[in-house]
Amino acid sequence: MNFVQTHLAEAIRIIEQLDADRIEALAQELVALRARGGRLFFLGVGGSAGNCSHAVNDFRKIAGIEAYAPTDNVSELTARTNDEGWHTIFAEWLRVSRLNSKDALFILSVGGGNLDKNISPNLVHAVQLAKQVGAKVLGIVGRDGGYTAQMGDAVVVVPTVNPDSITPHSEAFQAVIWHLLVTHPDVKASQTKWESSVK
Repeated sequence: MNFVQTHLAEAIRIIEQLDADRIEALAQELVALRARGGRLFFLGVGGSAGNCSHAVNDFRKIAGIEAYAPTDNVSELTARTNDEGWHTIFAEWLRVSRLNSKDALFILSVGGGNLDKNISPNLVHAVQLAKQVGAKVLGIVGRDGGYTAQMGDAVVVVPTVNPDSITPHSEAFQAVIWHLLVTHPDVKASQTKWESSVK
């Protein structure tokens, strides 16, 4: 097989190995979050940060859930990085937002954070804060899920089928899974434009 065929075959293997029960658990956590009037904070870095921005739109518009991504505010993000350090950017943003027990974090990450390896410590500190205040921790992560999978309440780990393509598959399947979630009949609150226009 050539590269394209191999990559698509790997995607099929990932779909076959995804844990549907964990995705359903995520959906039900989102239903409960909306019912209690909680807010949803999407956290991610790199390509996952871009996915966070897109996900915020979908969860607000389609699912009717109040959602935010700290990475959408480049001024505050860079000021905090410059003045306080990269590792605190999310936790301090969440403190100002008064993260509380009604809220939830939604981590989108390739590795889920690992303090020992100094990988995405900002995610780890945010999860620690969430646990301190009683907020839920949700996530879609790759590899072994890292700290997010260890401490999360409902976390989907994208299976590794090729160690050379963990990042592209993890970030791609973040989008596959969150789009599944916002169109889940228990989560979806508003019809999407194209689907409503063809009926």
